[in-house]
Amino acid sequence: MLSATSVPFHRRPAFRFARRGFVSLGVATVAVLLLRGPTHPSLLPTLAYTLSITLGCWFFIDAGRILLSFWVWRHDRQDGRHGQWPGWPWMVALLLVGTALGYAFGVALGNWITGYNRGAGSWEQALGLIGVALIPACVATYFFYSREHIAHTEAMVQAAQRQAAENQLKLLESQLEPHMLFNTLANLRVLIGLDPERAQAMLDRLIAFLRATLQASRTGSHTLGAEFGRIADYLELMQIRMGTRLRTTLDLPSELAGHPVPPLLLQPLVENAIKHGLEPHVSGGRLEVKARLDGRTLVISVRDTGVGLSGTFSDEGTRFGLNHVRERLATLHGDSASLEVRDADDGEGGAVATVRLPAEPPIPQ
Repeated sequence: MLSATSVPFHRRPAFRFARRGFVSLGVATVAVLLLRGPTHPSLLPTLAYTLSITLGCWFFIDAGRILLSFWVWRHDRQDGRHGQWPGWPWMVALLLVGTALGYAFGVALGNWITGYNRGAGSWEQALGLIGVALIPACVATYFFYSREHIAHTEAMVQAAQRQAAENQLKLLESQLEPHMLFNTLANLRVLIGLDPERAQAMLDRLIAFLRATLQASRTGSHTLGAEFGRIADYLELMQIRMGTRLRTTLDLPSELAGHPVPPLLLQPLVENAIKHGLEPHVSGGRLEVKARLDGRTLVISVRDTGVGLSGTFSDEGTRFGLNHVRERLATLHGDSASLEVRDADDGEGGAVATVRLPAEPPIPQ
């Protein structure tokens, strides 16, 4: 829950309450000037009474609305819900009572300001003053209520969008984990018949990897260091299967290890690099995963020296993994994050996948 000092001054309830009053007085002043004219001999007394009645009507109606809203929504506030409008039946009654009190208050205040001793006066005078004073007060109050109602609706929409984004992210993660798991189990099944000892070692690595992966999938983000740790576990599994055909390099500067990233973000990129880049290459190759900071952007690259992109994108599995990465980045960061996959241009062949996302403050350890 935000403290009073953490809320911007212009958004505090007391400031908005006073602002509605000043706007009501301003509208009433303009109305008097338009009706009386700036040179009318009774302009100043009329203005004094009109502003006094406006002030009274605004205060009793707006303050009453706040108190009624608090009372009407008293039970829902316990669940975190709130409202700024008590409903039209209550407001109609409040307008009648607030108008009567505001008029009586305004006449008394106007008498004190002008030195006159006016009573209720004729019905024509009373209705004229109330009409000039009450209408701008009600219009200003309803205008600011509408703004608050729109802001409240927008906040609810944003909360729903965040919830939908979290649900979509969980769904994407639940789809991604079986994708990786089934590939690994299929490889393990083959290895059991060929080399039981290596299969046992691979199974031990798989258990450790899955334990860490399940822990990571229960959180919305974890550190880049933890992400590199999961990649290291996965590469150990692949190293058992590919042997010397797979050479790996993980380059993570220590100052970037604490930055938060989505869990399992790099897994499909590394998996695609091995399956579609290095495994089809007769001599295997090198896999490099690097992280660097480019201004306020975190840049992570997965580079292999395999066969490159020729024919890779005809494989549905490759599109599956890359589409998941793009969807997760779009869900979390919108247009401020991206994934680019291209052929490497350094003469060593292969492909490079580059993830760019906003560099958020490091997670405290």
